[in-house]
Amino acid sequence: MTDVTDSPPAFPMTRLTPFDPPPGYAAVRDAGGLARVRLWDGRTAWLVTGYEQVRSLLGDPRISVDRSRAGFPFPTPGREALERSGATTFVGLDPPDHTRLRRVFTKYFAVKRIETLRPVVQRIVDDLVTGILEDGPPADFVTALAGEVPSRTICHVLGMPLADRARFQALDHERNTLTTSPENVIRATNEMLAYADELITRKQREPADDLISRLVADQLGGDTISRDELVAAVRLLITAGHETTTNMIGLGIATLLRHPAQLRELRADPALVPAAVEELLRYISIFHISPTRVVVEPIDIAGQRLEAGDGVIAAVAGANRDDAAFPDAATFDVHREARHHVAFGYGVHQCLGQPLARVELQTVVETLFRRIPSLRFAGDPDALEIKEYAFLSLAALPLTWEVKP
Repeated sequence: MTDVTDSPPAFPMTRLTPFDPPPGYAAVRDAGGLARVRLWDGRTAWLVTGYEQVRSLLGDPRISVDRSRAGFPFPTPGREALERSGATTFVGLDPPDHTRLRRVFTKYFAVKRIETLRPVVQRIVDDLVTGILEDGPPADFVTALAGEVPSRTICHVLGMPLADRARFQALDHERNTLTTSPENVIRATNEMLAYADELITRKQREPADDLISRLVADQLGGDTISRDELVAAVRLLITAGHETTTNMIGLGIATLLRHPAQLRELRADPALVPAAVEELLRYISIFHISPTRVVVEPIDIAGQRLEAGDGVIAAVAGANRDDAAFPDAATFDVHREARHHVAFGYGVHQCLGQPLARVELQTVVETLFRRIPSLRFAGDPDALEIKEYAFLSLAALPLTWEVKP
């Protein structure tokens, strides 16, 4: 544990580049993996950055995700407004309520079921790459590809009109921008909940072959999930299925372009793509201000007693760069066995949609560099701008390529 001082460092910590965690994470990890940090409201919380400590924390039932508990840490005013707005989903609930609601959705995101979507994702990616090639270089691959693959995929899965994606993209962007005022965070959240409610009503009236229609038919009206719980969950599925994967695609493309020798290996041997995607997830780790938890019963982490009411922030980006878990962790290596990373969290609250994210990322990596082998940065890769966002995110990714005569 690092020394507790009268002036702990501020959180969120600043990243110097889009491709590495804040330097403060390594300092905390090297000193034992645990340190106090100062939040925007003057309160302090424990920052955990070691791999074993993060796994231990996220898997411990004495730690709560309940945002209403005293001491829960909110990294920004907007996040506090969002979490206290009453729009709680099952990811903000502890067992047994979390168990009850997560069980409703688990079967729909099973690996075998998601694998049936691979041809759909392939078609989406192919169509987008074709459009990019037709428009010609240069292109911003955040808007032209990274933002489109997840949004079109989630529209297909949930049965949402493609025309609606601009609406929910804008609202979700507002909710997750760190500088958005609390009032606007709440307004955007309420608009998204209203949209989810409209969508459910539409599926009750006109069911189709999509996830929301199946949820309405299978679950609504029983004693497992209420209408309000389903509305909140649909809102979560819309946003969680879009923002995180968008950011991973953009940063993943940029990371591979920064490692041309390994990219050449991927082009030569597509069988490396699944392992490369796991390494991208480990190396990038887009969660910037979460997961956050609060201690319910005293626990010991990294030799320090944490008391009930202590806020805790699990820095998965720091954990995924821990040399004890990933030798030479600061090095990107597509040959690494990295699937034990914690990019999707750990324990009962780990990401439900990770099978879909993997399919999308694998499809983009294999297809994009096969179809545009000359793809390269259109400017200085060291000048890529990070957005002030809840997730690590590029503002733009300008790329160019050779046009065949």
